[in-house]
Amino acid sequence: MEKRKVAVFVGSLREGSFNRQLARAIGRLREDRLEFEAVEIGQLPLYNQDFDDDYPAAGVALKEQVRGVDAVLFVTPEYNRSVPGVLKNAIDLASRPYGDSAFAGLPAAVTGASVGAIGTAMAQQHLRNILSYLDMAVMPQPEAYIHFKEGLVDEDGRITRQDTREFLEDFVDRFVEWIDQHRP
Repeated sequence: MEKRKVAVFVGSLREGSFNRQLARAIGRLREDRLEFEAVEIGQLPLYNQDFDDDYPAAGVALKEQVRGVDAVLFVTPEYNRSVPGVLKNAIDLASRPYGDSAFAGLPAAVTGASVGAIGTAMAQQHLRNILSYLDMAVMPQPEAYIHFKEGLVDEDGRITRQDTREFLEDFVDRFVEWIDQHRP
């Protein structure tokens, strides 16, 4: 079975980010089925409509990276009950100018981790609204709000809790099916 290539946007720039750890662990769950490609968003310029006619090289490279994959996985923290600005900026760069979105038609999945009891539920809902507007096929179920506790992911990037690992294996298996149903 061929591997599906997935661009992974992590909405946190923090080196020890729970969401970066989660993204790495998810990628390890089904390495035989998915090839994850990290999208680095920390050094992207702020989107400005003034450069729509002469797009910056970083924006062009971001669009090319997204256009070269079968699907996109968004792994987001929650800042002030929404998505982090750095993630929204990356989405804006890859989807603008109007009519030239790299995301249009691609299948996507959303997850995130937080130490809070409800995980990243609000941020994920906001993100789903944005992605739907961008004409992405966003996987509706299962929703994956991960309550991150110390030790959930070990040094090798593996999920240590069996129930969480099994839940995320199902999440990834469903994502693979979703990709196969919706990839362009």
